[in-house]
Amino acid sequence: MAALLSAAPSVAGPCSRQAAQVPSGAARLVQQRAAARTAFGADRGARRCARPTCAAAAEGAKLAGGGTPVPKNSILVVGATGTLGRQVVRRALDEGYEVRCIVRPRLSPADFLRDWGATTVQADLTDPSSLPAALVGVSTVIDCATARPEESTDKIDWEGKVALIQCAQAMGIQRYVMCSILHCDRHPEVPLMNIKACTEEFLKASGLNYTVFRISGFMQAIIGNYAVPILEEKPVWGTTDQTRTAYLDSQDVARMVMAALRSDAAVGRTLPLAGPKAWSTQEVIALCEKLADCDAEVRNVPVWLLKGTRNILRSFQWATDAADRLAFADVLSSNESFDAEMGETYKVLGVDPASITPLETYLKDYFTAILKKLKDVGASSKQTNFYI
Repeated sequence: MAALLSAAPSVAGPCSRQAAQVPSGAARLVQQRAAARTAFGADRGARRCARPTCAAAAEGAKLAGGGTPVPKNSILVVGATGTLGRQVVRRALDEGYEVRCIVRPRLSPADFLRDWGATTVQADLTDPSSLPAALVGVSTVIDCATARPEESTDKIDWEGKVALIQCAQAMGIQRYVMCSILHCDRHPEVPLMNIKACTEEFLKASGLNYTVFRISGFMQAIIGNYAVPILEEKPVWGTTDQTRTAYLDSQDVARMVMAALRSDAAVGRTLPLAGPKAWSTQEVIALCEKLADCDAEVRNVPVWLLKGTRNILRSFQWATDAADRLAFADVLSSNESFDAEMGETYKVLGVDPASITPLETYLKDYFTAILKKLKDVGASSKQTNFYI
């Protein structure tokens, strides 16, 4: 057990506190990332924990691994309570897998996972010493985790994932599936996207049988951001950019993630996951208005205002993680399309493109169910819970 713990270090940066003892490869990642941040003007790199450069990731990830084979149907889902993670758990259970989920101690326990038939184990990506025990008897790790808005991306998406990958090496995990962000390699100026890209490189150099999915965005987020406010006759917040996103239903993503476990062709691959069509914010709002048969009060936030807010927050140590989140304003200002050609992905996974849910169908089904519910109970929109 001591050897396993040593393979899951706390990758503390030397910037604001004394550096922790870490394997030499990970230490080099930290040091080189600190130097590389100046390449895109991240001046606060000197006062917060450093992240890796992708070029250095390969050197830091090489640790010897081994272990006793375990049943191939035993999987560990990390981030099991999230939008995607919970769908992966349900899909895996339906397909006959033995599913274990990492959950953190909190006031609202993940009882629904146990009700579905999964096993839960208490562990935390911010506590590397808790990870080895969670991996005992597991064949496959499916990593759907990412930091919540109030959490540190450094602690969870970099330090925690490095520890998890190194533990997977030491435990002889047979497959490792990582869920990342589409086009993350194109935006090193955005901290979360940079971390995802560098973690991908760390995983690739680890020697594990990996599959990386770069995901565009989930349709489920549209419900809370646009559909519910429109039904409740509340303002809808949008932006003035023309960035487009090819949204996917998280259930379709879960189905493709599980298909990767049955495909030898998916091993060692980085595959994009995007929906059939890319949508701008304005087009999504217009579709919701049409299906709800009402006009929305749209309040657009200029991209320049988001960028200005980020610059202000960067000057405060306590607000640096908030500034990281607002860094996505740089992506919005580029009017990029978060879309991808999916032909190769469908071929590798053996998935029929016609089985992927379009956004129009997803939202139509949602609004039809909600409006029928309102009609049945004779309620006004403000008297009903629209999250179904």
